[in-house]
Amino acid sequence: MSVGDGMNYAPRGKPQPVVQAGEFAFAAIGLDHGHIYGQCNGLIEAGGVLTMVYDPDPEKVAKFMTTYPGVTPARSEQEILQSTTVQLVAGAAVPADRCALGLRVMAHSKDYFTDKCPFTTLDQLAHARQAVAQSGQKYAVYYSERLHNESALAAGELVHGGAIGRVIQVLGLGPHRLNAPSRPDWFFQFARYGGILCDIGSHQVEQFLYYSGSTDGQVLHSKVGNYAHPEYPELEDYGDATIVGNSGATNYFRVDWFTPQGLSNWGDGRTVILGTEGYIELRKYVDITRGGGDQLYLVDGRGEQHLSVSGQVGYPFFGQLILDCLNRTEHAMTQAHTFKAAELSLQAQAQAVRIATSGSRT
Repeated sequence: MSVGDGMNYAPRGKPQPVVQAGEFAFAAIGLDHGHIYGQCNGLIEAGGVLTMVYDPDPEKVAKFMTTYPGVTPARSEQEILQSTTVQLVAGAAVPADRCALGLRVMAHSKDYFTDKCPFTTLDQLAHARQAVAQSGQKYAVYYSERLHNESALAAGELVHGGAIGRVIQVLGLGPHRLNAPSRPDWFFQFARYGGILCDIGSHQVEQFLYYSGSTDGQVLHSKVGNYAHPEYPELEDYGDATIVGNSGATNYFRVDWFTPQGLSNWGDGRTVILGTEGYIELRKYVDITRGGGDQLYLVDGRGEQHLSVSGQVGYPFFGQLILDCLNRTEHAMTQAHTFKAAELSLQAQAQAVRIATSGSRT
């Protein structure tokens, strides 16, 4: 697992199978983003069997098969979609193409598990909602900054257990390292990646909804800019937004591509959850000058606590998703929550003020 490159960050956990061997088969289509490895790792550790893979680029398929040597390369996307054994398709296509792939998957009576961001336009979201309603299939999303982070999961257990009272504000910081030379061309094309708030901002919106218990929200303000990368004119290297949820809680988040080379990790992601009776701070990927991530700090009426939770929580989402697919339940994440996180991030992107970054005031 690469800790210096967020695009190829793929956590591994302890095997915790929820099904018998061979009971749940899945395939991978679309290898454009390295998060597909995290998606597959989680499903395999939960007992899923990765049977087939397809991407039009044979080099991507060959690399994928070095990590998962038992997988069969499909001759076409249709070979997977028409399979009678594959129950779910995992994909990390170019963001603008993720919805169309999901519609094809669901049209073939299979569930879909895509990398974030799941959509780049509100029209795509509307089509997906309609397809889910008509097909009854699942459109699941890999919001990895919560689902594949043990400190974020531990915080959820504490928050929903009442440890800090009612949540009234969530602060999310999502810096990432750009590593521009290693990025594909589509990464710098706005129509294909969707914008910074749509893309990595979707992680932050999902976490806010989850921690605050909000089922809806309103974007009060958002802004984006390109401060330091004029050679990529369509790149947004900075974005932030303020949201108020229907629970009454508020959210501010900032996302950016300014992780310095001196940081030992790809991004110093942090979350602060303020409640009426205490607060929690997460140092998710690195605790600077001290070492590894998955650090949780809790302050309440009884005092101060520091919990290092790496290896203590696991990643239950993937097993829950498999069981949801088999039992047609919604324990891993509801479809409404999945789509609402996408909707609010798309709205934040659509209404964002573009900052004049040359030094002039707007």
